[in-house]
Amino acid sequence: MNAHEPATPPPTPEQPTASGPARQAHNPLHGVTLEAMVVALSQHFGWRELGERIPVRCFQSDPSVSSSLKFLRKTPWARAKVESLYLFMLREQRRNQQSGG
Repeated sequence: MNAHEPATPPPTPEQPTASGPARQAHNPLHGVTLEAMVVALSQHFGWRELGERIPVRCFQSDPSVSSSLKFLRKTPWARAKVESLYLFMLREQRRNQQSGG
């Protein structure tokens, strides 16, 4: 064995790493597309309120899912705000379900 070779083989899909699929089980964004988030937020809040909560032109001026996706894919800070608001919406929905309303 060479000193530069790893002691164990690299993980396979059957053996996930600590940052692999096993860790994603508690990530509510895992498997949710950006499009699904934008659609859910626009349905939940409406474009007007979405544009107030995240003041970007793609939500305020002639908003559409398509234009929003183009902007958000190029703008990490705005995408982070969308993800954060999406998580807030999920928590709010869970609270409402638990309280019976």
